[in-house]
Amino acid sequence: MSVEHYSVENYQLEDSIGFLVQQVKNVLGSSLDKELAGLGISWAQWKVLMRVHYGVAKTAADLCRCIETDTGSMTRMVDRLEEKGFLRRARDEADRRIVNLYLTEAGLALVPAMLDAVVKILNFHLRDFTAEEVVLLKSMLRRIVASANECPGREA
Repeated sequence: MSVEHYSVENYQLEDSIGFLVQQVKNVLGSSLDKELAGLGISWAQWKVLMRVHYGVAKTAADLCRCIETDTGSMTRMVDRLEEKGFLRRARDEADRRIVNLYLTEAGLALVPAMLDAVVKILNFHLRDFTAEEVVLLKSMLRRIVASANECPGREA
């Protein structure tokens, strides 16, 4: 059953799911930026390092797609992380046109501290939620993400 939760007449920016999700993203990102400062990285750099670490992204092009940024910005980000010694580029052995990204030993050594930081921040911001509420929240957010594939006008 499809229910329309918003209408032109009742829409309020501050009550929009998109606005609220963006506010949550901003709050978490700002908190994580502060927590990661001691490690010498930013939240934006954390997003890159964690996606490479977990194999979600293997190339700068993959990172551009999943972080939704342009290639110029991503090239500069990868350059900075390479200069810091956390990331390295290597040509793909099967297809030399592809440049894969890998965490260096220093990058791999940083992972436990990055995980500690994100766990600390998430637990802080979820401190007033029950375990059941957190499970429900994640489930609802996953449903929104999953519905993107069904969105009119979106290419599959």
